[in-house]
Amino acid sequence: MGVSETIAEYFDFAAHETSLRTELIAGATTFLAMAYIIVVNPSILVPAIFGAPPGELSPTSETEIAGDVYTYTEVFQMLAVVTILASIVAIAVMAFYANRPFGLAPGMGLNAFFTFTVVLILGVPWQVALAAVFVEGIIFIALTAVGARRYIIELFPEPVKFAVGAGIGIFLLFLGLQEMELVVAYDATLVNLGNVLESPIAAFSLAGLTLTLLLYARGVRGSIIIGILTTAIGAWLVTLLGLVSPGVITPEQPYEDVTNEGLLSVLTSVQYDFTPLVWGFVEGLGMIVDDPLVFALVVFTFFFVDFFDTAGTLIGVSQVGGFLDEQGDLPEIEKPLMADAVGTTAGAMMGTSTVTTYIESSTGIEEGGRTGFTALVVGGFFALSLLFVPLMSAIPQYATYLALVVVGIIMLQGVADIDWQDPAWAIAGGLTITIMPLTTSIANGLAAGIISYPLVKAAMGDHRDVSLGQWLLAVAFVVYFVIYFAVQAGQFGF
Repeated sequence: MGVSETIAEYFDFAAHETSLRTELIAGATTFLAMAYIIVVNPSILVPAIFGAPPGELSPTSETEIAGDVYTYTEVFQMLAVVTILASIVAIAVMAFYANRPFGLAPGMGLNAFFTFTVVLILGVPWQVALAAVFVEGIIFIALTAVGARRYIIELFPEPVKFAVGAGIGIFLLFLGLQEMELVVAYDATLVNLGNVLESPIAAFSLAGLTLTLLLYARGVRGSIIIGILTTAIGAWLVTLLGLVSPGVITPEQPYEDVTNEGLLSVLTSVQYDFTPLVWGFVEGLGMIVDDPLVFALVVFTFFFVDFFDTAGTLIGVSQVGGFLDEQGDLPEIEKPLMADAVGTTAGAMMGTSTVTTYIESSTGIEEGGRTGFTALVVGGFFALSLLFVPLMSAIPQYATYLALVVVGIIMLQGVADIDWQDPAWAIAGGLTITIMPLTTSIANGLAAGIISYPLVKAAMGDHRDVSLGQWLLAVAFVVYFVIYFAVQAGQFGF
């Protein structure tokens, strides 16, 4: 039996009606759509390590970690390596244990909460914040093992489950169009249409998006990955030919590094040793006793946001792949949930914030990815990227966001599954869909739907249709928001 046959049998390609070629393309597509995290996650976490806002830091800034002094660049590269390794650990569990085509990595939003709210505003040392993420991960592992996470997710009202996909779709569209500068900030109405005649990024993004959508409409397999790579290559060609200055439509740092230092020097100057961050985590465990109440609140907030972000993402991307059953549940959901629990625990020990399932997984699913081999390919690309940490930012970020726009459009089909004639479905589903993009939070969208559903049902005289568990879930969200707003208002400090 050949290698391809062995892979097909292990991941059960036949039962999932997929092929090796399809899974490879799907994995590559998902990786390209989420590869930005290798650069973005370190840039968000570095200020936490230095204990200073981004505007006060420079490449020459220095900080002490575990008794030694490190520069901004060295810390950045440590975090990039840790981001990659934490992703690989979680993806390995997803591929071999869950056999699902979902990519995982340190979560956006959660990393910002880690740095700006917990460390810089509350004054919690980054070492203690890592300890909180670790404890959250341990709790996740325990709850997943006993089936508690699956039980809570299955309590979600049906209209919320079926609305999640469309809500995430609009969320993806909004994020993608903003990054491509086709939607821009505007004081009077918050957002407005970007000017492609003034913004080179908007013009290049529009050209790339048009190509990608036309390829998709013609049924070209791999249209998303073709669009991303074509846009990136085109941007670099225009830059290298001198038609556009470096840093306008391409990332400036890779260009400067390769030009000034030489490719070999750039590839061999990476700070791969991340053990200082590990020792920082160990220090954090010993600092918990300094203020256990605030530590417990931080753990609770990390836990709550990550729990529902992951749940919403899993349900939304599973809807795209046709994995949900008639009740809107994902069979054996505890297996992919275990992947993010293990990834979060391992990631915290290495030095990064919470690991979660990525919305961008839907890009690979749309390309036909159906098994854990898609996730394994994503993990393989993450491993390969260790060799090119300084150059991973060479793909313009706006190019990768083409995938989010295309998939966001596709995910809107979920609105067809909602009974818009039923007030409870219309209100809960409608709020779920709209609150997600308007607050840039999957968890907030779920909260709107989960809280409103039992209230509307009770107002309609159908309170018997609402289970005790659904009422308790709604109350839990109210309690969470009270604590969250209190934390943001600075009523607690370390």
